[in-house]
Amino acid sequence: MKKLMIVLFFMALNTSVFAQSNSGNNTSDMYYYNVPVERIYASSEGYIIQYRKGINQLGVIGIPNEWFVKAGGKAELMKLPPGKNWPTMSVFYKGDQLSHIRLYVHHKRTHSTWGSIPQGTDVAKYFKDADSFRLEFE
Repeated sequence: MKKLMIVLFFMALNTSVFAQSNSGNNTSDMYYYNVPVERIYASSEGYIIQYRKGINQLGVIGIPNEWFVKAGGKAELMKLPPGKNWPTMSVFYKGDQLSHIRLYVHHKRTHSTWGSIPQGTDVAKYFKDADSFRLEFE
């Protein structure tokens, strides 16, 4: 019984030492913004998102389709479960660089947050500066 207690004591001692060394100085400069989405427009080039940038202020930004299709791409389309959840967009940055985007959308395209773009509308202007993806706030 004494040997078992000594072995357990040393195991507990070693576990705490390794746990401290693993969690050392692993600081990250990653941060995110989570904004409510007012409207989502699907286009041939990607998704155009209207989001809240302040009181009675809307921002518009485009997310290219290529960001959704590549494995480990920059964007994920997450479908919300049925209920009263409202769509949001989470934009993750590491330092000053965009890391990835998660777009949480209503699972039914008949929801009021899904919109349609009139034919002939020039949507290319929303996708020109895709690499410098920045949210605007009031």
